[in-house]
Amino acid sequence: MPSVKYFDRDISWLSFNERLLIEASKETLPLLERFNFLAIYSSNLDEFYRVRIPALMALHKLYKKKSVNNQVISTHSDVLEKVKEIIDAQLNSFGTEIRRLIPQLKLHNITLIYAEPIPQQIQAAVSHYFFSEVLAFIQPIDLNKAGNFFPENNQLYIVAISRNNQQSDLTVVKIPTKQLSRFFSVTVGGHQYICFLDDIIKANMRTILPGVTVDGSFSFKVTRDAELNLEEIYEGDIADKIEKQITKRDYGYATRLLFESGFPKETVEEFVNKLEFEKAIHTEGGPYHNLKDLSSIPISIPTLKNTPWKPKLMMLEEGFSLFEKLLQSDLLIHTPYYSYDMVLRFFNEASIDPKTTEIYTTMYRVANDSSILNALVSAAINGKKVTVLVELKARFDEANNVKWSKKLKAAGVKVLYTETQLKVHAKVALVKKNKSGDTFYFGLLATGNLNEITARIYTDHILMTSHTEMLQEIESVFSVFDKKVKLHDKPVFNHLLVAQFNLRDRFIELIEREITAAKKGLEARIIIKLNNLEEKVLIKKLYQASNAGVKIDLIVRSICTLIPGVVGMSENITVRRIVDRYLEHGRIFVFYNTGESEIYLGSADWMKRNIYKRIEVCFPVYDQVLKQEIMALLEIQLKDNVQAVHLDTSLRNVPIENDDEKVQSQQSIYHYLMSK
Repeated sequence: MPSVKYFDRDISWLSFNERLLIEASKETLPLLERFNFLAIYSSNLDEFYRVRIPALMALHKLYKKKSVNNQVISTHSDVLEKVKEIIDAQLNSFGTEIRRLIPQLKLHNITLIYAEPIPQQIQAAVSHYFFSEVLAFIQPIDLNKAGNFFPENNQLYIVAISRNNQQSDLTVVKIPTKQLSRFFSVTVGGHQYICFLDDIIKANMRTILPGVTVDGSFSFKVTRDAELNLEEIYEGDIADKIEKQITKRDYGYATRLLFESGFPKETVEEFVNKLEFEKAIHTEGGPYHNLKDLSSIPISIPTLKNTPWKPKLMMLEEGFSLFEKLLQSDLLIHTPYYSYDMVLRFFNEASIDPKTTEIYTTMYRVANDSSILNALVSAAINGKKVTVLVELKARFDEANNVKWSKKLKAAGVKVLYTETQLKVHAKVALVKKNKSGDTFYFGLLATGNLNEITARIYTDHILMTSHTEMLQEIESVFSVFDKKVKLHDKPVFNHLLVAQFNLRDRFIELIEREITAAKKGLEARIIIKLNNLEEKVLIKKLYQASNAGVKIDLIVRSICTLIPGVVGMSENITVRRIVDRYLEHGRIFVFYNTGESEIYLGSADWMKRNIYKRIEVCFPVYDQVLKQEIMALLEIQLKDNVQAVHLDTSLRNVPIENDDEKVQSQQSIYHYLMSK
C-alpha cells in the first residue's frame, strides 16, 4: 500500500462551495433557485472566513517563519495562498453568474437594481421610503471623533468620504438590515422594481451629511473569527503554536475587511489604520456584501421557484395514541419528505399524558419559537419531571439557546449544561411512562436537530421506538450529562454507539468484519452517508478495507479528505456528492455483514471534533421493514446521475455521465415514499 494521502480539509470545503456555484449556473433550474444557490455560497464563504481563516493566517505566519519543526509544518504546507487563489476564482464565477441572472428577471417585468442609479420612475417612492422609514435608523459615526469604533461581525456598513473646506472626513453609516428588509420593492406600470437598502442610503448621503461635499460612498463589512477549537483540527505542537499566533494582540479579532471596488487606495489605508485592521485580509469586492440575502428577494412569481413537494402526513387510526402505536412497531420519519407533525406529536402527547412521569431531551439548534420546547414548558408546569441538556456552544445559535435556557428554568425544567471542553451534538429524546406500576420507555433518536423550521429543508431520519434496552442506554447517556456517571466510569452500551465511549472502536470493528469477509472471498460492502469525513483513523481503516477488496460507497455532502480511486490505496472506494433542493444532512452507516446487514443512523460525522470532542449518538435500526426502506433510499442516491457528482483524485466535482435512465435522487425518493 502506498503512503496514505488525504485531501486538504479547507480546499475540500471550498470544493463544496464550487459545487454550489455549479448548481447556480444550471439553466434548467428556475431563476430564483439559482439566486438561492448564490446566496448559500455567500453564506458559506462568510462562515469559512469566520471559522477557518484565523487558523490559516496563523499557520501561514508559522510557515513563513519556518520556526517550528519542519516535518510538522510540511504536513500542512502553506494552504492560505492556495485558499486565496481558489476564493478569488470562485468570486469571479459568482460575479459572472449574477450578471447573467439579473437581465433574465426583466423578461418577467422585474428589475433588480444592481450597481446602477435608481431609475427616475421610482425615485419619488424611494425618497418617501427613506424619509418615512429608513432615516429613523441612521446614526452617522465620524471616525475622527468616534474613538474606538468597533464594527460588528458581518454587519453591513457604508463609509462616506466628505470634505468640509480643506478638511477630509470619513463617516460610517450602519445599514439597518436588522430593522428593515434588505430590499425595497415598488411596482410602477405593472413593472416591479427591487432596490437594495444600501443604494437607498447612498442616494441620500447628502441628507445624512448636510453642509459638506460627499466625494463618494463605499460599502464595507468586517468578518471576525468564531470561537476556535484548534485541537479538533490540528494535533500536538502545531495546535499549540497556532493558538499562540491567533491570541497575539496584532491578530485582533478581524479576519477580513471586505470593501467596495473603487474605494481610493490612500483612503483605504487611512481607514484601515483608524480601525486597526492592518492584520486582516483586505479584499476588494463588489458593491454589495452579505449576498446570502439573495434568498429573500421579494418576488412572488411561482414559476420562478421549484414547485413545492407536499410532505407526506403520517396518520394514526382514530383513537390511537402515538405511544400505543410505538408499542406495536417502530416508526421512521424522513424529513422533509414526511411532515414534521409526528415529531411534534411525540412531545405534545408526552407533555399532556398524565401517565408520563419524565421527559428528557437534548437542545442543540432549535427554532426561535420552538413548539417542542413550548410543549416541555407545559409539561413541567403540569408537574412532570423534565430535563433538557442545552448546548450553549452551538456555533452561531448561542443567543437563542441562552434565551430558551432561561425560559425553561423559569418553568421548572431541569436544565443541564455541557462541560466547557465537551460539546453535545446528540439529537435524542426519552419519555418514561408509568402504567399500573410498570415503567415504559419511548424514545426519539434523530440524525438532525429537533427543529421544525430546518426540518423543511434538511433531509434527516428520525426513529421513534419503544425498544426498552436501547432506551435505557439513552437514560445512561443523560446520566453522564447529569454527572451521575463520570466519563471514565464507562457505562456499557450494547445497542448505541456513543462518542467518548464506544463509537469509534465499534465502527472500526464493523469495518474489520467486512475486511475479514473480503479476505475469505465473501461479498463485503460498506455504504456510508455523511456531511463531513476527515477523521484519519477511520479513513485509514477504510483504505485498508479497500485494499482487502471491500466495496465502499460514500456519499459525502461537504468536507471529504479521503481520496477515492487511488490504485493500491482506495481503488474500491467511490465518493459522491449530492446537491439539490434539500440539504442532504442525514448520517447513515451500512455494513453488509454477509447478507445480515447492520444499519446505524445518527448524529456523528466522521470528523475529529465529532469523534473525540463531542457526545454523539448513533443508533441501530432493527425493524426489517425499516432497514429495507433505508436501503432503498440509499440505492436511489447511488443511482443519481443528475444531481450527484463524483469526487475524483484531484478533488473536482465530476458529473456522472452514463447512458442509464436519468435519476434525480431527491425527486425519486419523494415519489418512492409517497407511493408507500
